[in-house]
Amino acid sequence: MPRMPQEQTTTIALALELAIEKLADIPDTIPRLEAEVLLSSLLDKPRTYLVAWPEMQLSPEQTESFISMLERRTTHEPIAYITGYREFWSLNFEVTPDTLIPRPETETLVELTLEHIPHGIPLNIADLGTGSGVIAAAIASERPQCSILATDLSPSTLRVAERNFHRLGLNNIQTALGEWCHALPPGKPFDIIISNPPYVAEGDGHLAQNGLPWEPQLALRSGDDGLDDISRIITCTPNHITSGGWLILEHGFDQGERVRSLLEQAGFSAIHTSHDLSGHDRVTAGRRE
Repeated sequence: MPRMPQEQTTTIALALELAIEKLADIPDTIPRLEAEVLLSSLLDKPRTYLVAWPEMQLSPEQTESFISMLERRTTHEPIAYITGYREFWSLNFEVTPDTLIPRPETETLVELTLEHIPHGIPLNIADLGTGSGVIAAAIASERPQCSILATDLSPSTLRVAERNFHRLGLNNIQTALGEWCHALPPGKPFDIIISNPPYVAEGDGHLAQNGLPWEPQLALRSGDDGLDDISRIITCTPNHITSGGWLILEHGFDQGERVRSLLEQAGFSAIHTSHDLSGHDRVTAGRRE
């Protein structure tokens, strides 16, 4: 493959052409799309800019930075970590190797939670294990009358979430450091507790695919069956939820039945599961009686 020139005459069109060739060997990718995403991120321009100005010249520094981004991508590092951002719920979030990369199926958790929050009703909500803060931020943006507490075990992860909340101008979110219910203030019950906890089983083959080796393993793995953290949350949350309040959990596509059973054993009622866009069990809710 020809090397990308680093002189002043490197144009957007040439940079994209050579990047597409370089990315072609990465499985399960769309090389043109990835090349455009990386270059538009570098230039801080929309992808339409690349189409409108194909003869625009890159500076030597921009060319060198683009080559570095491509080299990182060829090692299978996720694009979100290379660009530092990922869109979720039409909002743009900073992501780092301290945080999971937001995934479309998690929007199912946001959708189901919003169904339980009437417009104009000020509810207290806790988001356990907030990560980059995408769930808390999405709900806060849709229901500004609600007060949300976003928690995480990792100080560095929580700092990323706090930067996202500040940049998005979301003033109805507070944060707390701690593991699951240990981060919740005593004596203050919540109307809704939500969580996208780790739910991948140890040894699951998916952990070696799709960029997952780059993501924080503590936020992915959860025991032999993937349900350790979900079980802990279901066990500890009843004392922190108001009577008639809801616990809403994201889980694996094949864990719906087990999660419903755990909620029933813990005394929750009105238990129901929502499907993601692929038709898989993805989010289960239960009401505290």
